[in-house]
Amino acid sequence: MPELPEVETIVRDLQKQLKRAEIRQVTVVRPDLISGSPAEFKKRIEGCTVGGVTRRAKNIVFDLGEDRLVINLGMTGRVTVLDRDAEDPPYLGVSFELTDHRRITYQDVRRFGHLEVLARDDWNQRSEKMGVEPLSDGFTGDTVFRLSRKRRVAVKPWLMDQKHIVGVGNIYASEALFRAGISPLVAAGRLTKKRADALATAVREVLREAIEFRGTTLLDYRDARGEKGEFSRRLRVYDREGQPCVVCGTPIKRIVQSGRSTFYCPHCQK
Repeated sequence: MPELPEVETIVRDLQKQLKRAEIRQVTVVRPDLISGSPAEFKKRIEGCTVGGVTRRAKNIVFDLGEDRLVINLGMTGRVTVLDRDAEDPPYLGVSFELTDHRRITYQDVRRFGHLEVLARDDWNQRSEKMGVEPLSDGFTGDTVFRLSRKRRVAVKPWLMDQKHIVGVGNIYASEALFRAGISPLVAAGRLTKKRADALATAVREVLREAIEFRGTTLLDYRDARGEKGEFSRRLRVYDREGQPCVVCGTPIKRIVQSGRSTFYCPHCQK
């Protein structure tokens, strides 16, 4: 599933490609991917100018003036800008034709993604209820320490709970905990202030580094240019079960937490 670095990479690409782009026509190929009727979806988007593209949590948000087009990529969603006459990508879900002979396409092989048009105020209210952004000034060791108090759940699934901190999924939770030297099995509520500081620093570092390398492609992820992310070559524990730890040489261990694979070094992470 695309996590914060992948969505942020796509958003930065779209910001460069879609300055003041006008949407002429919308074609809904897979109605199950959108909220409401295709007719209403098209009506609220066609003729709008893209005032900007931003990210909130794992959502891509298009500023359409009074409305916001919100795209969540789910497990396998892709947003790409193509020439109007380019061949349709496989598993096309929605196509947005622009007035400058280009189009924005949304494709999704597993169709777990979601597209929705919301009034600006409705989106702002929803956004305010989401967790803290880990790359914002509001994300500190104090924040991690405060949010984790009295939480009995293990720190790995806690870190992935979007009600607390948004955008950190399975890959980067494992990587951040390794960099912070924290076992994924430790209860979140048992984090000391020192360890909370270390975790906050590690989360920011790994997310920024992943953005620099344009995200992690293990299977499906592609950026807005259709290219793979390069951070997979820099993963230290994720998907490295049985391989030697890059620090101490101990074989990386894999366990399952909340139905998701967790990778960690049993020697480095206490």
